[in-house]
Amino acid sequence: MEEQRSSEKEKTSRERGLLYRWQGYSCTVNPEKVLLPRPVCHAALGISHGVLLTEDGLVYSFGDLYWRHSSRSQALSPVLEGFVGGQRVLRVSAGSFHCAAITDDGVVHAWGENANGQCGVSDLSLVPSPTPVSIVDDETVPPERVWILDVACGAQHTLALSGKHEVWAWGTGCQLGLVTNVFPVQRAQKVEHLSGRYVLQIACGGFHSLALVRSLPPLKSSRQSSETCGQCRQPLYTVIDKDDHVIISNNHYCPLGVELTDEKQGQRSNQGSPALMAKTELSGPDQQVFTGLFEDFCPGQKALDGSCRDDAAKKETFHQEPAPVSVTDSSAALPKNLKRTKTKSSPYPDEQALKDYLRRMSDQSLSENFEAVPTEGSRPPSRQTSLKDRCRVDQHDKPMFPALAPLTIRDVTNLSDVAPVATQSSASSALSSQTGRDALPLGVSACDDSEVKDRAVSCQDSLTGGGGEEACDESQAKNQDSERKCLEANKSASLSDVRIEDTDGLGRRRSLPGLLSKGFPKKVGASTLTTSGVSKTENLFPSLYTEVWSWGRGQDGQLGHGDSLPRLQPLCIKSLSNKEIVKVVAGSNHTLALTAQCQVYSWGSNKLGQLGHMDSSTVPHLVKVSEGIRVWDVAAGQTHTLLLADGDCIQPILYYSGKQVQEGQDSHASTCTQTPTLLPFCMNLGYVSSVFAGGLNCLALADQNAMGFISTLHELASAERKLYCTLSRVKSQILRPLLSRESVSSCLGQTSMQLFQTVAGCFSRLCHLTGQHAISLNSFLQNSRDVKTLTILKKADIFLDTYKEYSVPLGNFLVMGGFQALVKPAQECFGKKLELAQKLLELKEKDASPSDLLLKLLYMPLQHLCDYGRVLLKMTACFDVSSVEYRRLQDGCLQYEVLAHLVSKQRKDAEATHSFWKNFSGKSLESLRKPSRRLVCESGNKDLTLQNSGRFSVNTFILFNDTLVHAQFSSHFIYPLATLWIEPVSDENVGLLGLKLTTPEESFIVLASSPLEKGKWLRAINQAVDHVLGLGQNGQVISPSGSQRAEPPVSRTATYTFTKEGRLKEATYNGRWLSGKPHGKGTLKWADGRVYCGTFKHGLEDGFGDYMMPNKTLNKFDRYKGHWKEGKMHGFGTYWYATGEVYEGSFQDHQRHGHGMMSSGRLASPSSSSVFVGHWLNDKKAGYGIYDDITKGEKYMGMWLEDQRQGSGVVVTQFGLYYEGAFSNNRMTGVGLLLCEDDTAFEGEFSEDWLLNGKGVMRMPNGDSFEGIFVGEWGSELKVVGTFLKPSLYETETEVKQSKTPQVGRYAVPAEQKWRAVFEECWSRLGCEFPGQGENDRAWENIAVILTSSRRKQTDSPQMLSRSQCKLLESLEVIPQHRGSVSAQAYDIIRRYLIKACDTPLHPLGWLLETLVTVYRMTYVGVGSNRRLLQQAVEEIQSYLRRIFQLVRFLFPGLPEEGGFIPESSEGAGSDSLSDSSQSDSTQQGWIVSSSSLLLPILLPRLYHPLFTLYSLEREREEELYWDCIVRLNRQPDLSLLTFLGVPQKFWPVSVSILGKEKEQVLPSTKDACFATAVETLQQISTAFIPADKLQVIQLTFEDVTQEVQTMLGQDFLWSMDDLFPVFLYVVVRAQIRNLGSEVSLIDDLMEPALQHGELGLMFTTLKACYYQIQHENTTCF
Repeated sequence: MEEQRSSEKEKTSRERGLLYRWQGYSCTVNPEKVLLPRPVCHAALGISHGVLLTEDGLVYSFGDLYWRHSSRSQALSPVLEGFVGGQRVLRVSAGSFHCAAITDDGVVHAWGENANGQCGVSDLSLVPSPTPVSIVDDETVPPERVWILDVACGAQHTLALSGKHEVWAWGTGCQLGLVTNVFPVQRAQKVEHLSGRYVLQIACGGFHSLALVRSLPPLKSSRQSSETCGQCRQPLYTVIDKDDHVIISNNHYCPLGVELTDEKQGQRSNQGSPALMAKTELSGPDQQVFTGLFEDFCPGQKALDGSCRDDAAKKETFHQEPAPVSVTDSSAALPKNLKRTKTKSSPYPDEQALKDYLRRMSDQSLSENFEAVPTEGSRPPSRQTSLKDRCRVDQHDKPMFPALAPLTIRDVTNLSDVAPVATQSSASSALSSQTGRDALPLGVSACDDSEVKDRAVSCQDSLTGGGGEEACDESQAKNQDSERKCLEANKSASLSDVRIEDTDGLGRRRSLPGLLSKGFPKKVGASTLTTSGVSKTENLFPSLYTEVWSWGRGQDGQLGHGDSLPRLQPLCIKSLSNKEIVKVVAGSNHTLALTAQCQVYSWGSNKLGQLGHMDSSTVPHLVKVSEGIRVWDVAAGQTHTLLLADGDCIQPILYYSGKQVQEGQDSHASTCTQTPTLLPFCMNLGYVSSVFAGGLNCLALADQNAMGFISTLHELASAERKLYCTLSRVKSQILRPLLSRESVSSCLGQTSMQLFQTVAGCFSRLCHLTGQHAISLNSFLQNSRDVKTLTILKKADIFLDTYKEYSVPLGNFLVMGGFQALVKPAQECFGKKLELAQKLLELKEKDASPSDLLLKLLYMPLQHLCDYGRVLLKMTACFDVSSVEYRRLQDGCLQYEVLAHLVSKQRKDAEATHSFWKNFSGKSLESLRKPSRRLVCESGNKDLTLQNSGRFSVNTFILFNDTLVHAQFSSHFIYPLATLWIEPVSDENVGLLGLKLTTPEESFIVLASSPLEKGKWLRAINQAVDHVLGLGQNGQVISPSGSQRAEPPVSRTATYTFTKEGRLKEATYNGRWLSGKPHGKGTLKWADGRVYCGTFKHGLEDGFGDYMMPNKTLNKFDRYKGHWKEGKMHGFGTYWYATGEVYEGSFQDHQRHGHGMMSSGRLASPSSSSVFVGHWLNDKKAGYGIYDDITKGEKYMGMWLEDQRQGSGVVVTQFGLYYEGAFSNNRMTGVGLLLCEDDTAFEGEFSEDWLLNGKGVMRMPNGDSFEGIFVGEWGSELKVVGTFLKPSLYETETEVKQSKTPQVGRYAVPAEQKWRAVFEECWSRLGCEFPGQGENDRAWENIAVILTSSRRKQTDSPQMLSRSQCKLLESLEVIPQHRGSVSAQAYDIIRRYLIKACDTPLHPLGWLLETLVTVYRMTYVGVGSNRRLLQQAVEEIQSYLRRIFQLVRFLFPGLPEEGGFIPESSEGAGSDSLSDSSQSDSTQQGWIVSSSSLLLPILLPRLYHPLFTLYSLEREREEELYWDCIVRLNRQPDLSLLTFLGVPQKFWPVSVSILGKEKEQVLPSTKDACFATAVETLQQISTAFIPADKLQVIQLTFEDVTQEVQTMLGQDFLWSMDDLFPVFLYVVVRAQIRNLGSEVSLIDDLMEPALQHGELGLMFTTLKACYYQIQHENTTCF
């Protein structure tokens, strides 16, 4: 098996990578096959040698290898080259007499002739074997090695293309493009003039260099910067005022020839400069010297140093043209001496002046400062296109343009309108810009009326101006010829001719994406100029936006700039801008450029016909080949050109142009071709994929057709190239002229014109993509040929989207009758029979109508989809069915075939729709004609009739792809399909032929003429509806194959605008529907600005929603966000009023009803701000509520009725006043109690707020009192008629206070009546109409439903629930299963469930607890922090516990009543999950169930802060006395304090352990050491919240004291109260607990009754006694 595979591999290798070699073009030439063990993948030729690269990375050389130190310097057969380390070679290149290669580690290896440093190796004139070349970027820190992608070799220099697409050079001559005058350059240097540009390819001629640079699409505007030439210091822009016009030209070409020196041995090199060296052309072993160049090309001295003396001199220097330099070519061979000529009137300085100038410039950097352009999306110009700033002065502070008015950026961008000689090509950037957007097509969108305008805007300019694809027609040839003559006529005079306009506008220098700012360093490098302007997406396909830059010697015009001058730096060839150059090659003295349209431009020496046309040229000319010949690869030798092209068949053909080489012929009398000649033997070579040329030799790399794979690839590439050429001609010769004609708009109309512009733009995108694909296929044929990397497979989505994007607007244009309307302007442009269209379509029949020709022409690209599918299917036969390649090809084939079928169907639908509109007689329906609308079917004569229609009525039903139209006489009704439901009806009244149609506003029945017709319409409408529902957001079908459902879904998402009278008139609904009614989530928008976004049920708002309603008076919105029921606000929600008020609470029937909170701010009432929390009834306050008037500083807590205070209530103020009593009609009326901060109290009758009127008793803080009748306002004058009473002298102060202090809370609202609405809401959520009346199972089901719906709602909201929160909700959704009596284990489970439920606001119990905490804080925080409210606050908490416990017992019926007992089971005996404080002291172990033990640990921590604040205020005076004693006592050492407190000496510790160390003796000065453990424990009482935890701290403190005493007195020691009290008193004093009285009172009020009489109760009593004892201790002695 392995032997069979190896034999097949060898056979395959013998069929590909075959190399053929020959010279000349005669019929007797027989190519010689170069034999190598492995297939060749790349080759390069020098003058008399060649280099071959095999597919396994080996390099072979052949020919005259005189640099090898062996007898085999003349190698007739290829010789293997050895590389250090055995690296794999990726690329090879050959110069005249040296070679270079790139290994897989990105390193250049060079060998051969090195006399001029072209091998990059020092101290060697000959390099015998491949030697690495060091290329290091010194501008980076630290310096980095440069990764090389490609290399090119010339006669005396070498270029390298780095991974950053920068150019590096070494060798000798101006062809290096370096900023140096010292040669040779043996160390690689970066070509700084190309820094920042994205170089795609490099090429070297004999003594000139080329770079193919990717440019950016042209922009409409660009900010300019001012610059001067880096060498001659002349302005890059020249400006002339002429005839009221400003003519600005940027055609500056630097003519400065720099003298080149060789520092070796201090001598000048004879081959240093193109101005000093003769141009040599090698022909075999003989060498002939041709033309000498001039030595001293430089501008005048005044131009160099800027030493102009006055304005006249300035103008003269600025406006006059320099004298032309005459260049004469010597026909005879020159000796070593050079001939040069110079006119007598030459303004240039002599050699010495030039040397002085160079010395002055030696320290200056050639790179200049640029102005950065921060505007997003704009493309800064390059150096050659920047404008001078009129206000800027040079280094001599002399203005550059004194005679010009300042120009703005707008003036610069509109120069084409100002200049009198503007040409049409100045608008060519519009198409390039459009095509740039077309390079990577995006998603497809439907082209409806609403978007046609937007889609057409970016396409209108794409075809009206010049473009990147120039077709080879007569007009183009004339334009090129005139341009060439213009450039050649000026030659050197054009260097400063200000009258020559830049015909290419900004597009000439589009390769530089960004510029430096003035603050950047002068040294331009990788750190300052980058290629960031090139997006990553552009790397997916080869770029068609390119520029060709050339530099070096130009005596034969090989640089292409229209003259014969040398260029020291790279310069863009203007005439090749927008020509889509994809490859450049260079011969010894001529240059070739290949375009994406398979055309070849040539320029340079044409002495032997190597240019492929008759004339010599200094600017690019098209090579003359036969029509239909598409060239796709080129090669240039010393005196010949080789072209690889497509012929009539799939197999490529070869053309030769140049010198004929015949054996025995005199080299001086050689013959040549005038035009490219077909090589007759090319068909015998096989499928040629690449050609190479060098010296007099030619190479062709060919493949045999193994299994048809090679021929299929060539077939695909050839078809793509042909298609692109055709599309380019259609765009430039058909679409562009049509769009530029004014009559087209009037003939098409606005809609069709916009569609036509959209079609043209999409056509341009498709054309551009096709061109990119064609170039990528050329590269694919010449490189890997891995099917997996085939572009149409790897990037199939881009191709499919582009074709879809083109097909949709084209069909829309057909529907609107655009092709028929386009006939007239087309005939005006191209003649009556549209011969040009017929020629482009290659039609044989001549009788096609003009509209059909235009239709076929624009539909022609879509037919290429079938070719893709066919070719891919053909390739699958070359692979095994189990291979990856086979699967990729099958998938790609299926994709393109499906799209081809879809496109074909779209065309048929468009044609049928156009025919319908053309033949339909009803003009009233013309308004329904839309571009994206397609006909599905229409009812004929009585096919469908309306039920109960009149006898003579005419009903026509027309089904489009988006609507159903019912036409009656002159009226019609439109029913969008997205909101149309159809179902068959069969009953006695209708029969078997009825169809019921349901829409959002009506339902009707239609009758079919037959069962067949009924089935047809039922199926058609269902399919059309399903198709509409299957559209994506961009208007395209999500699945090309369509839906397979028999019926569309009853529930769907759609948009509809209501038209009939009612509450929804002119409202638009977008959301879910169910059988014609809004049902589910959706958004409803009214015409008056109202918006509802939420859930619907059967057409009404139901569920949770967000509603906004405009308030026209305040120009703001009212907003409600909450629950709805049957179209009304019902349930809990929040309402934001436009006035600034906010209500959060319950609603019922659009009214505030139930518990809620209303907040009003400054916007609602600038003079007041208040908050109300309480019960509402029919949108008014009713029941118990809290009203906090923030402005007055008053808070009311009581009953309400009809928005007024009515009944019992309490008022507290910020000044400490406290009132409780009766209210009526919002006033204090009746008997009440008024208390002041100083304990002054009045109990009697009131008539108004704070107005005393009637009987009453006033008690003073000292015990005095008044009894009688009081009249007047409290706080001002009071009139008293009554008796003054003074307490008895024998009554103590305490007895007086107890007898005279009024009881607070008698007139307040009882705690059980507070917040009833809150508890009723909770019972309602559990499914109970009244508290305690309901089903337990239903309550648990309601809880599960609430939690599930809330969790889903939270999941859909932007604030996602955490994983732990989701798990908590899921656990609460599980219904606990507890039947019968509750055990201790079940009691623990219930307790844990209640903790989780109360921590979750989504749970009814959690919502209840959160609401109670809110209202409690609203009551007792702020102004409510009044010590008189302490008792009410405690009672309110106890009321909460009782009512919540009722809810808990309803959910868990097995739970005992208050005070019930749960015995401890054997399983739970060891459990510590329950608090020990709830255990019973009886002999039977268990737990006493109470609301406090079960719920207080959950509730009290949330209410602790406001409650403890009230305790602190109530005990404030006692706490001050207590704390004063504590401070005094704690100043004493331990022994002194023990003595003072009467602690028996036996309890005094003798020694104590401090910080875990050894015990230390207690000294008289020791402090805070005795009973330290017990003190620290007791201090923790302030960190506990609930009484049970505080009691546990007290218990632990007693245990610590007992343990320490037992350590001293033995374990059998028992306490007596006489001994225990003083010791514990010491611990309390040392603990220094702040607000101990408040802690004691809180425990006393909220302690469980079961604990009051046990051991814990005794300990708590001891602590309380200590607190009172400390207050009465006599500490004055301290």
